[in-house]
Amino acid sequence: MSDIVITEFLDEGVVRELAKNYGVFHEADLVDRRADLLAALGEARAIIVRNRTWVNQELLDAAPRLQVVGRVGVGVERIDWDACTARGVEVCPAYGANAITVAEYTIAALLLTWHGAFLASQRVIDGDWPREEMIGHDLSGRTLGLIGFGNIGRAVAKRARAFDMTVIASDPYVAPEEPVWVEYGVRPVTLETVLGDADAVSLHAPLTEETRHIIDAAAIAGMKPSALLINTSRGGTVDEAAMIAALRSGQLGGAVIDVFEREPLTAETGAVFAGVPNLILTPHVAGLTEESNHRVSAVTAANVLRVLKQRETGAS
Repeated sequence: MSDIVITEFLDEGVVRELAKNYGVFHEADLVDRRADLLAALGEARAIIVRNRTWVNQELLDAAPRLQVVGRVGVGVERIDWDACTARGVEVCPAYGANAITVAEYTIAALLLTWHGAFLASQRVIDGDWPREEMIGHDLSGRTLGLIGFGNIGRAVAKRARAFDMTVIASDPYVAPEEPVWVEYGVRPVTLETVLGDADAVSLHAPLTEETRHIIDAAAIAGMKPSALLINTSRGGTVDEAAMIAALRSGQLGGAVIDVFEREPLTAETGAVFAGVPNLILTPHVAGLTEESNHRVSAVTAANVLRVLKQRETGAS
């Protein structure tokens, strides 16, 4: 039986390091075989998950020796934190490990969308020459609005400022007097101001009852009709039906969406996005590069090892 069960993909070098001192069971598709997953947890003291594994009471009941949940990433909407706490199981997200990667994706989304010429290859190959159609927009001088100003929001702001963008942000958990606003050159504003003033709105907030459908029909109505919406945070923060309707009607200028209310999309659930104009979809990959995968895997492993060693020695 294994001390550490890993339910989704993890950097193989990190897996080998864990296996030097602990029994490790790692199958990247274990998340899709729930019965096998539960059966593997009988002696497990740690489980390492990404964003698809449900850590709920059923899983905890199958893992009587469980001490720690390592989350390869930051979202914990599929982890029953209260149930874990009641059982004395520590939950350890990998805060900050993929902030740079998500920030680079966000800037890439701005560039790709506003400099739309990068999507012209086939037309050029075909002998078309759509030069006037491909006139885009500079990032410089435009306003980026952030919903959420944590590690990722700050990394985005730093890079956007390098493009001479004005950056505003709304985050009720970062007080306006905190020095971080001045440090990053970002103006703290209300959500309504972010929506109304920004040329692009980028979400960097967790999914909570407060943020569920924070971008709904009413929020979109408060945005510029030319505005770009970027969501790399969590599915459920955007009302997808409202966004689709706004893109079809021209009430919203464009959207780049990396996360969805139901993941992974299937041919059936993805069909609602077919033919929607000015929409780019990616498969929850904004925070994933070779480099970030190693970083976030290593941080998660370190978190898990820390808790295991503390429990072994009786340290607090």
